[in-house]
Amino acid sequence: MAAPTRLRTRNWWIAIAGLLLIVVAVGGWFSRHEVHEDKAAAKPPPPVPVTVAEARTGDYPVYLLGLGTVQPFDTVTVRSRVDGQVEKVDFKQGQMLKEGDVLVQIDPRPYQAALDQAIAKKAQDEANLKNARLNLERFSTLATQNFATKQQLDSQQATVDQLTAQIKGDQAMIDNAQTQVSYTTIRSPLAGRAGFRLIDPGNIVHAADTNGIVTIVKLQPIAVVFTAPEQQVPDINKALGDGQVPVDALSSDGTKVLAHGHLLLLNNAVDQASGTISMKARYDNNDNALWPGLSVSTRLLVRTLKNATIVPQDAVQHGPDGLFVFVVGAGNKIEQHAVKVSEQDLKEAVVSEGLSPGQKVVIAGQSRIQKGTVVQPKEAKAETPLPADNSLAAAPSPAPPQRKP
Repeated sequence: MAAPTRLRTRNWWIAIAGLLLIVVAVGGWFSRHEVHEDKAAAKPPPPVPVTVAEARTGDYPVYLLGLGTVQPFDTVTVRSRVDGQVEKVDFKQGQMLKEGDVLVQIDPRPYQAALDQAIAKKAQDEANLKNARLNLERFSTLATQNFATKQQLDSQQATVDQLTAQIKGDQAMIDNAQTQVSYTTIRSPLAGRAGFRLIDPGNIVHAADTNGIVTIVKLQPIAVVFTAPEQQVPDINKALGDGQVPVDALSSDGTKVLAHGHLLLLNNAVDQASGTISMKARYDNNDNALWPGLSVSTRLLVRTLKNATIVPQDAVQHGPDGLFVFVVGAGNKIEQHAVKVSEQDLKEAVVSEGLSPGQKVVIAGQSRIQKGTVVQPKEAKAETPLPADNSLAAAPSPAPPQRKP
């Protein structure tokens, strides 16, 4: 019995020794881990790289953006004013025409014959009048000698008056016939571009035709009709009161300026159904960049803010308490400034409160920082200014309503 007891005792000591080894090993591991954690806690985190830009002072143009349609000032559908056969067509489709250019020649012979007949009728009546006046002179002489009665004299005078009136009627017939002959040569009533030709030589045209011969539109100058929200009416009226209001016409996607013009008129009433006001702008259109019916974007200069504090639009952040920007302070530590934005577009924003010119604001990397974060600032690359007549991206647009906390 002694041997099994000694065996069990030895196994217990082996188990206790193994357990002690395990405890010592675990304790050592925790000790080393705590040392590493202490060293890690003692070492500050590296600065966070961010991109910054300087708040600048400058003039900021405030634009009102809209959509519009190009409309010609004058559009004429040319129609024949007489009936007849088309002898010749003297224009080409799409041709630029001058006022008075011959478009169509209609067979003038029936109208020339009527004119000749009216002229001959007048000549006949003039001959009769001449003879009647001679007879009137004879009756007047005879009446003084009592060889003709007063009734004969009055009758002859009436004949002369009748023929005189008839000659005036003949002249009116001649004038009308000459007008009809002139209508056989159809001329352009204005300078502009011809559209599709609706008749061909040999066709019979009538004064009652509704389709016409060709439509001519005036391209220079040309107009753009566009709308704006009714809330903008006071600002637009003020701009008109200060002088000529520039309005740029851009491509429908807003990427290219097509023409520079000015506001011609503001409609006299707001459309209550849509809550908008219609306007018309005038453009010289010397290069024919604007075409009737073309849909365009418009950019109306409402006013210009002088000496405004301007920052890149990417610097403005939205928080639960309103708008703010991250500012790089002393020691490259981040400060959070609450700001008010009066105007903004896709590229820049005007800060009216909360920021001073010259301060550095973070425009990229905001997701990794907060108030007090140490950063490694990197200046944003200066962008090459885009020409004003080639891109809308460089042009300001009205700011959306300010978000309230």
